[in-house]
Amino acid sequence: MGKGKKTLHSTEKKQEKAVLVGVITREQTEEQAKEYLDELKFLAETAGAKTDMIFTQRLQFPNPRTFIGEGKMNEIAIYLKEHEIDLVIFDDELSPSQIRNIEKAFSCKLLDRSNLILDIFAARARTAQAKTQVELAQLQYLLPRLTRMWTHLQKQKGGIGMKGPGETEIETDRRDIRTKIARLKEQLAEIDRQNATRRSNRDTKVRVTLVGYTNVGKSTIMNLLSKSDVVAENKLFATLDSTVRKVVIENTPFLLSDTVGFIRKLPHQLVECFKSTLDEVREANLLVHVVDVSHPNFEEQMEVVKQTLQEIGAQNTPVMMVFNKIDCLQTGNKSQYTDYKVDKIKIDQLKRTWMAKNNAPMLFISAARKINLDEFSKELVNQVKKLIRPY
Repeated sequence: MGKGKKTLHSTEKKQEKAVLVGVITREQTEEQAKEYLDELKFLAETAGAKTDMIFTQRLQFPNPRTFIGEGKMNEIAIYLKEHEIDLVIFDDELSPSQIRNIEKAFSCKLLDRSNLILDIFAARARTAQAKTQVELAQLQYLLPRLTRMWTHLQKQKGGIGMKGPGETEIETDRRDIRTKIARLKEQLAEIDRQNATRRSNRDTKVRVTLVGYTNVGKSTIMNLLSKSDVVAENKLFATLDSTVRKVVIENTPFLLSDTVGFIRKLPHQLVECFKSTLDEVREANLLVHVVDVSHPNFEEQMEVVKQTLQEIGAQNTPVMMVFNKIDCLQTGNKSQYTDYKVDKIKIDQLKRTWMAKNNAPMLFISAARKINLDEFSKELVNQVKKLIRPY
């Protein structure tokens, strides 16, 4: 090494190390709890954190003070110090008092599932509507939890220096947040009116909307059918805004829209704020329900989607089922030179099962590998033609 040579320092942001915490209650099996935590791990990765350890505890119901038991709290606290953990994420929404009590025991940042999802939405919001919706949801989540921002006051001795200024600051913040919430609601109402006008000015083409659990491949299908460039990546909530494109297949034009993916335990603040974005779903003539058939719990994901459709009043809209990612139901091993061989026996079994279960049209495809796309396009056109109103 020559004299005077400067040492280069990386400017890359350090990836945060996270610990995940979940409880196994009498309302769910151990397998379900594991799957929820696997999903939480994927959420953490989407937010940019690396999961270092997962802690679970079997309880009849969560501890009202600390969500988990005292012994487990101590175990996690020791682990956090020994492994220099940056972040602890709980798989369920924590109450304001639980947050305060847990923060006293842990020496690092604390999030619950709702807060994590809100953070991901905030990072991925692009349009004015999405940004407004996410900000509104964040403020509604924050309002009852304001006291956690003033925990430094607890270190002060004496009543006057602690109670007076603290209460004044918190009440001022509450008023500011309530004022901002009211303003954001007015902005969303105006955006809703503009969107309603825009939809009413569209022609009478059939409206087809892609729905499904998050990360099932809706945006990839959107890009293939409309030859557009909607963001499609292997992360949760890659799409937040409704995207509408005019599509023509076999001389049959229709409007195709992609929407935000659904997920279990979605914060109720987000469900409320994003209902306006889901107007495309409510006003669709045909829903294409996309399912990741390779996911071990795809049936439960389907149920989450159905429940969400009921919540927004779209349960009576005609549905076409599309089971995507059949390339992940493979036999044999993938080499450098050959693709997966799709497990046709497994797909035939699924077809028999689901066609017996469901009266809706259904297709089995791989959007990423373009398997059975012609069959899918033909069936989609057939369904659209049935909905075209005669002049």
